[in-house]
Amino acid sequence: MIENISLPQDLIFAIGSETKDFAVKAKRKESFSTALSRLVVAIFWLAISVPLALSFSVDLNRINFASNEFLTVASFGDLFHALFPSLFVLIGIGILGWSIFSLFGKGGYFVGTPTRLVSYRKGKIRSVDWKQFSGDIKVSGNTENGNIHLQLITGRMVSSNHDRRYGPPQQRYVPDVIHMIGIPNALEIERICRKRMDENTP
Repeated sequence: MIENISLPQDLIFAIGSETKDFAVKAKRKESFSTALSRLVVAIFWLAISVPLALSFSVDLNRINFASNEFLTVASFGDLFHALFPSLFVLIGIGILGWSIFSLFGKGGYFVGTPTRLVSYRKGKIRSVDWKQFSGDIKVSGNTENGNIHLQLITGRMVSSNHDRRYGPPQQRYVPDVIHMIGIPNALEIERICRKRMDENTP
């Protein structure tokens, strides 16, 4: 059994008397490459949206305020052209903040038992039976700091990029994935996970 950490009491209670195959704490919520890619997208988005917003901003010389403090010259169209591009800037700022949070976001705890994988992060517990995994596993890193990506059989349909001139957008299936980022003994834990998936496959 691979365990070199102290587990939160809520997680210990959730596992109960089950045998633990492994118990690890992930260093990050997402891989560095994923967070960095999103950061690049955010910077690119802002590099386009900020100049666009500035180019459509209202010329302050056209806005006059009467003594009663009511706007007298600027039209609704002026305000729309000033505020609408700013929405894209706010979206870019949101993506940037999300990216920075992902770079430094702490990972959770992961505990494997003979029947399920239990995760714990920020007071939330998630339990997934081994039979819910597809068996597609990706491993990277080394013995001291590795990453494991476990694909589930569940997922969602998303629209793929498609030129509407050639018909409606195509739908594609994107499986759910559980990420264990920055964990020790990744290769050994991957072997245990694969073993339990094979044992619990119907």
